[in-house]
Amino acid sequence: MGSNSVMDILALEAKNVNGAEPEKKAAPRPKPKPPKKAKRIVYFEVEIVDLKTKEKLLLLDKVEPTATILDIKSLFHKSYPKWYPARQSLRLDAKAKSLRDEDILQTLPVGTTASFYFSDLGPQVTWGTVFLTECAGPLIIYLMFYFRLPFIYPPKYDFTSSKHWVVHLACMCHSFHYIKRILETLFVHRISHGTMPLRNIFKNCGYYWCSAAWMAYYINHPLYTTPYYGQQQVNTGLYIFLFCQVGNFSIHIALRNLKSAGSKTKKIPYPTKNPFTWIFWLVSCPNYTYELGSWIGFTVMTQCVPVAFFTLVAFIQMTVWAKGKHRSYLKEFRDYPTLRSSILPFIL
Repeated sequence: MGSNSVMDILALEAKNVNGAEPEKKAAPRPKPKPPKKAKRIVYFEVEIVDLKTKEKLLLLDKVEPTATILDIKSLFHKSYPKWYPARQSLRLDAKAKSLRDEDILQTLPVGTTASFYFSDLGPQVTWGTVFLTECAGPLIIYLMFYFRLPFIYPPKYDFTSSKHWVVHLACMCHSFHYIKRILETLFVHRISHGTMPLRNIFKNCGYYWCSAAWMAYYINHPLYTTPYYGQQQVNTGLYIFLFCQVGNFSIHIALRNLKSAGSKTKKIPYPTKNPFTWIFWLVSCPNYTYELGSWIGFTVMTQCVPVAFFTLVAFIQMTVWAKGKHRSYLKEFRDYPTLRSSILPFIL
């Protein structure tokens, strides 16, 4: 028997006696990696200059690159308490548009030293307040004419009631419209714009309040004459009005459900299971389409010239808003449906 065989037998016996193989040497542990060096933060120096006088108002040192325009406005507000953030307008150039509050400093086309032009927007009021004031005024004013309060019509007609059913129907429809708008402002709309200049509330309210008084004066006048085609015309106008009111409400609900509260992420609105929203296939702003339809129905129902004039002016204004929204959609979304028009399918 060779020497190799003897050694194998002895190794086997040693294994049987000890019950285990000889211990192996532990593998060396890998050396820990050195900690990564923290990235150096490059701070910005922000200079705020008055837009009109070009006077330097404030110099902010060591502003973080992730700071938003709203953060900068808040810092500016600490030095100038009378100019709260909503009252401030900051822009990169004297002729440029105002920067948005959510714009981030490091994403703007500026160096580490940034200059902003400041302008005072004047006293501000929330959009919700504006909407509520716009709607509450016409509601109250119209009812004043409907109940024929003193000093509106000749004294013998004070607190009298019209003999025409269409007058009472018109009051119900008008009141329903503005009560609906008030409730939508309180519970449905997600208003993206925070505030607007206080001076605008007088312009907006003046338009709505005066228009309501003008049409209410003639519809509730003791000498008011009913529509030429009688009850058939009244019913047609009523059906159009009610159909468009339901459609308008459906669109507002669809737009509310498009994004969660507080979210600023914009999405393309699409039709839902609600048939009233299917118009989204053809129109970018169907809420304006239905609003226009409501006033057309009210015009047909009352056959009143002031109502027709108000409808025409509203159509022009809503067309401007719809075209602006449509352009915004096309600019923001490359895959935006090309078949859609602004407010009227295939026309406008």
